[in-house]
Amino acid sequence: MKKFIMLTAILSQLFRGNAQKKATDPFPVYTGKDLGCLYTPAKTTFRIWAPSANEARLLLYENGESIDTVLELPMKRSVNGTWIFGSDMAGGKPAGKPGVFYAFQVLNGNKWSDPVPDPYVKVTGVNGKRGMIADLHATDPAGWAHDALPALNHPTDAVIYELQVRDATMSPTSQVTQAGKFIGLAESGRTNAAGLSTGLDHLKEMGVTHIHLLPFFDFNSIDESSEHPAYNWGYDPLNYNVPEGSFATYANDGRVRIREFKMLVRSFHERGLRVVMDVVYNHTASIEKSSFEQLVPGYYYRHTADGKLSNATACGNETASEKTMMRKFMLESLIYWVKEYHVDGFRFDLMGVHDIETMNIISKELNKIKPGILLYGEGWTAGSSPLPDSMRALKANVSKLNGIAVFSDDVRDGIKGSVFDGADRGFASGKPGMDQSIRFGIVAAGQHPQVDYSKVNYSKAPYTTNPGQVITYCECHDNNTLWDKLAISVKDADEATRKQMHLLSLSIVLTSQGIPFLHAGTEILRTKKGVENSYNSPDSINAIDWDLKTKHIDVVKYVQALIRMRKDHPAFRMRTAKDIAAHLHFNDEEPGLITYVLDGAAVGDRWKRILVVLNGDGKERNVSLPAGAWKCFIRDNAVQETPEIKRVPSAAPYTCSIYYLD
Repeated sequence: MKKFIMLTAILSQLFRGNAQKKATDPFPVYTGKDLGCLYTPAKTTFRIWAPSANEARLLLYENGESIDTVLELPMKRSVNGTWIFGSDMAGGKPAGKPGVFYAFQVLNGNKWSDPVPDPYVKVTGVNGKRGMIADLHATDPAGWAHDALPALNHPTDAVIYELQVRDATMSPTSQVTQAGKFIGLAESGRTNAAGLSTGLDHLKEMGVTHIHLLPFFDFNSIDESSEHPAYNWGYDPLNYNVPEGSFATYANDGRVRIREFKMLVRSFHERGLRVVMDVVYNHTASIEKSSFEQLVPGYYYRHTADGKLSNATACGNETASEKTMMRKFMLESLIYWVKEYHVDGFRFDLMGVHDIETMNIISKELNKIKPGILLYGEGWTAGSSPLPDSMRALKANVSKLNGIAVFSDDVRDGIKGSVFDGADRGFASGKPGMDQSIRFGIVAAGQHPQVDYSKVNYSKAPYTTNPGQVITYCECHDNNTLWDKLAISVKDADEATRKQMHLLSLSIVLTSQGIPFLHAGTEILRTKKGVENSYNSPDSINAIDWDLKTKHIDVVKYVQALIRMRKDHPAFRMRTAKDIAAHLHFNDEEPGLITYVLDGAAVGDRWKRILVVLNGDGKERNVSLPAGAWKCFIRDNAVQETPEIKRVPSAAPYTCSIYYLD
């Protein structure tokens, strides 16, 4: 089990005592490495942390849905608030045999808890109600020991593509045989009706570097036993260290989902695609039924001064990352996903709920295991928290975070308009006054002498100290798709005009400094039919229609070209704020037109100088080229087959153009 374990020295450092921790941690802290179920061929050991319990017992079941127990075995009180049971203590009974299902109960006062798996459970039966003893090594697909990708040189080298496992293949247009499953997304050679690639091959074809998968840990809202499970994004955690069973071909045997997810990761890695896991440690699906609350009532969650549950997540509860054992859980959970499943990065849901110290410890330890691991999250909350703002991983505090990026809602809404107002427009859809918000996004939310921060839509000051600290995007799974947002906000525009606005939006994302982030299907003008929050909408709303690729193949090729350009030209992915301030110069233009020059030669780019032109106006605008033999790569949202400039350039409405000197 060495590959699942952190060094005791690391744990000792993490759990040092101070006055604050003594106040928030009334219980003894366990620094050992063996919480949960640890299987070896010689022995299976169960250890839980339940310091407030008077008694604890291990319950064994015939299957993952059983209510009636096969055995009830008392656990022994052990060190620092833990209870332990070893299979050699079972009097010859098969307590530690692979395939056996289990749960725990603890007695607090005179009340026994519900039977639950412990928080560290790694294998479960259907619907996550019972843990399952398993040999994890037996779930490894062929070649798993050698599965790896080179370290990412710098965060700004990444191009992220956000995708939901089920969305990718549920439409019949994907022609995937195992639709909606991990292994369905691992299928190769699938095409739409016109013979264009879908699913996995399409992802490879796009040229992105990271596939950000929406939650694929075991979540609460889907009945895994159903032949036709309902849809949900999965932001309602049940078992954090277990893959979701509805994405497996057989949910009853917990080993199947593990093997099939590993097969997906291997397939991605074979094609040079890294896997980012969307994690939701900020809250649980419910508090009453969670293993946290059942085993240690009141400990893992934050409470207000009057003793009520805090709700910065708008989900009824928020976890307390600053508490030592919650911090330990988060860190060990993340390390487990990296070591057991070879995950290459993490996106933290409502990261602003977590404390800065915990996030920096996470970054430090994960980078020791996987240098260049990509870490980013939402630098905000959905409500107030008793933890002071100065201690939380908020957007405004990103300079205090080490190797962790935050999403920029400034550039997101600057491009297309507020996500909270469907009718609002942005720079790409002709709204005046958005120029400085776009400039702010172009320079990756950092200090630049040519940005007027007083005119930026939300942030009135720079908050990053380097471009690797910001995610540049204009849409994600939340809110309307970009295509739907444009249909709502500029409903009087024809489809051709909205298409230009869409292309301009993606152009801003892929030419800005920072880390670009694309929502799955944006390259085929994906629609969710105007559904703004599709978290539990049916497949008819969420599934990607791969026939749209045929209709909008020009957009696909355009996005591919911008991604290739970004990867080929370091001027678009500078690594320091100093370089951006020195080598990115905005020209003085009339409102609605942004032009800037990149000094490619200064950052080792073969394009010596680059001129980017962004016209967010509904009128054609004149463009002045500085002296030199300029060539054209993009002209009015179209890749140029020949780079020679045949006439004095102008900028058509709602377009991007890119010129260069080589």
